[in-house]
Amino acid sequence: MKARWTMIVAAMLLGVASFAYSQGVASDMDKAADKTADATKDAAKDTAHATKKAAKKTAHATDKAADKTADATKDVAKDTGHATKKAAKKTAHATDKAADKTAVASKDAAKGTAHVAKKTGHGVAKGAKAVGHGVKKGAEKTEDVVK
Repeated sequence: MKARWTMIVAAMLLGVASFAYSQGVASDMDKAADKTADATKDAAKDTAHATKKAAKKTAHATDKAADKTADATKDVAKDTGHATKKAAKKTAHATDKAADKTAVASKDAAKGTAHVAKKTGHGVAKGAKAVGHGVKKGAEKTEDVVK
């Protein structure tokens, strides 16, 4: 019977030992879970901070790029305006010059036309006079013949 009691006591000790060990394992698992939760919380905090920082940098870079784009657009518009103004001035000058040349050519052509018309008128008058003189002579001859 003694051996039997010894076996029972040994079994009980073994059961208590495994129970005590399982209590330690549960405690270690709880600690590990707490550590994992803390690490996850820290990682989330770090990720949120990094995201916020990256968003701020992106916003700043976007703002800077928008300023540069606006400046470049303003410069291009200024240059285009200047070039347009310059082209308009040159076109107006060329138009004035062409109008002056046209006026001079028209004046010269009018002078030439007046001169030609004057000559033509003189020629016509001279021809009419000659014809008239010829008619007069012919009429006198006819009169002489008829008398």
